[in-house]
Amino acid sequence: MDLLAGRQGLVFGVANERSYAWHIAKALEGHGARCGFQHLPGEKNRARTRLAVESLEVARDPWIFPCDATREEDLDAIFTAWERDWGRLDFVVHSIAFADKRYLVPGKFVETPREAWDLALGVSAYSLLAIARRARDLMTDGGSILAMTYYGSEKVVPGYNVMGVAKAALECATRYLAAELGERAIRVNAISGGPLRTLSAMGIRNFRSILGHTAKRSPLGRNVEGRDVGGTAVFLVSDLSAGITGEVFHVDCGASIMAG
Repeated sequence: MDLLAGRQGLVFGVANERSYAWHIAKALEGHGARCGFQHLPGEKNRARTRLAVESLEVARDPWIFPCDATREEDLDAIFTAWERDWGRLDFVVHSIAFADKRYLVPGKFVETPREAWDLALGVSAYSLLAIARRARDLMTDGGSILAMTYYGSEKVVPGYNVMGVAKAALECATRYLAAELGERAIRVNAISGGPLRTLSAMGIRNFRSILGHTAKRSPLGRNVEGRDVGGTAVFLVSDLSAGITGEVFHVDCGASIMAG
């Protein structure tokens, strides 16, 4: 069923076939949407993203554009290029985050220097605001903005540290953006995905133990899979969720409902 036939949108954060952004793009394309993609500047990053996008088996030459989301001029350029090449924008997927892995170590949060704090919140949270500001005028028929977050924004996950703070800021920004952009029929939501073996997740020192612990405590008895989050993204981009905005959806096999 083509729930998203005729929809077109921009996906930030496809780094490889293990990234949440890749699984989301696969699900969106599978339901009839057309996706364009962002990659970090540099030939190596472009080649890596192109390889991942081509593995989606999209039956056309993929639209891929360089953009460092911490640079205002890069954001201006990618949205200008989108308007030139595509015109209307129906959805944006924000799946970008970064923190200095030297401070993603249990017991090291108090050691986080200002520059590491500013970097984590700038890349992981402020970028959503900067992207939404540029996307709104291209969402002429309304739209859907999705952000990716994690349970470490709500509870202490040892080693998640400043990234947890950044994700908490991202979730709060989701609500404020939803409140302001609703009058344009633009919905803003976040998906709190469970731990997945992504490139960024592997930078957390004790990530393997987090995976094991989550699988044991979740009601479904397993860790989340990329397709679980992809299906939720399809719902949130489609008209099936037309009355939903400002929400954080936990897609973690139920782990977040359990104590301990």
